[in-house]
Amino acid sequence: MIAVLSTARKAIRRGAVLASCLWLAACDPSMMGPLGGSSGAGGPQIDTNAPVQVALLVPKSDPGAAPVARGLENAVRLAMADLQGVRIDLRVYDTAGSASVAASKAQQAVDEGAKIILGPLFGESANAAAVAVADEGVNVLSFSNNTSIAGGNLFVLGATFDNTADRLMSYATRQGKGDVVVLHTDSVAGQLGRNAITAAAARNGGSVVGSVPYKLNTDSLNSALNQVKGMVDSGAAKSMFITDNYDGGLSVVLQLGPERGINPASTQYIGLTRWDVRPDAFRLPGIEGSYFALPDVAMNNNFEARYANAYGSAPHALAGLGYDGIAAIGALVSQGRRDALTGRALTQASGFQGTGGVFRLLSDGTNQRGLAVATVRNSQVVILDPAPRSFGGAGF
Repeated sequence: MIAVLSTARKAIRRGAVLASCLWLAACDPSMMGPLGGSSGAGGPQIDTNAPVQVALLVPKSDPGAAPVARGLENAVRLAMADLQGVRIDLRVYDTAGSASVAASKAQQAVDEGAKIILGPLFGESANAAAVAVADEGVNVLSFSNNTSIAGGNLFVLGATFDNTADRLMSYATRQGKGDVVVLHTDSVAGQLGRNAITAAAARNGGSVVGSVPYKLNTDSLNSALNQVKGMVDSGAAKSMFITDNYDGGLSVVLQLGPERGINPASTQYIGLTRWDVRPDAFRLPGIEGSYFALPDVAMNNNFEARYANAYGSAPHALAGLGYDGIAAIGALVSQGRRDALTGRALTQASGFQGTGGVFRLLSDGTNQRGLAVATVRNSQVVILDPAPRSFGGAGF
């Protein structure tokens, strides 16, 4: 077992840069949004006959995040080129990956005329930026996925655990596999994932029959999997919902789960994170027949191809959030309304079309995205339930 864990962890490290950016909290999980509660309806009025000034806040000089910042800015400019009849005056500000710098740059941007802020990347910086400009009613569309900071004038664009858990629990329940045991890391992200799954189960007619935490060591993983097996063998759990990613212990769980008697042919494996990002993991026995969520495949592929054609390389996994932010702003401004960038406009029920399909911003500052349910069969990704193309239909 020690050798298995060591080998898997070494392989996992190769994807660490990508995976580390998928959880962008970087702050105290108890942190509330800048104004708390639901997002307001306010925001600055715009001149519909002039270019709309948009501030992009990204950590350009942060060595660890510079590639993400570059991808986000590239995607923003790609989106601007796609706008029909909408003029954007984009001004880019470097946050250096610092919350205090993000706050000062946000204030500078508004003082210089910004009507809306796109970014920052990390949760702590996004919260600081939103607090800095809350008294001036400027809305912030951050690239974070940390829902604990959402609310007031701060929206999160990143894919959230709540949205993914909802989609997967809804599908699993319809397949008769809604009684789940949650296997989660003993960490902030793992606990938030567990909470999202528990809430999603309640909303969708499922049930969390138990939750089992583990630390990234041999004894803890063995003990956790044995506890899960007990719930499966008793008939209480029909599915195992896993919060981890490939930067943690996911590869080990997908290998050892079946070896410990949690048979994926009879127990549904469900993943809260993207399981398709490591094709070399498609050979792991636990991934066969699993459920995980993906954005709209056709639209995502189209964005990646256009980005590569424009910039000569594949986009960072988070780059599409920059495109989505401009797409939403452009769609609202194109309506010719002076209140296009207020909270009321940003949360329009019909939402927007983004790089991964339809999405919308919610009044609590979080978001909802159309997702497909996928599996792996014979080392190939197979779509079980396509992403919805609009709100109100199947999949929501």
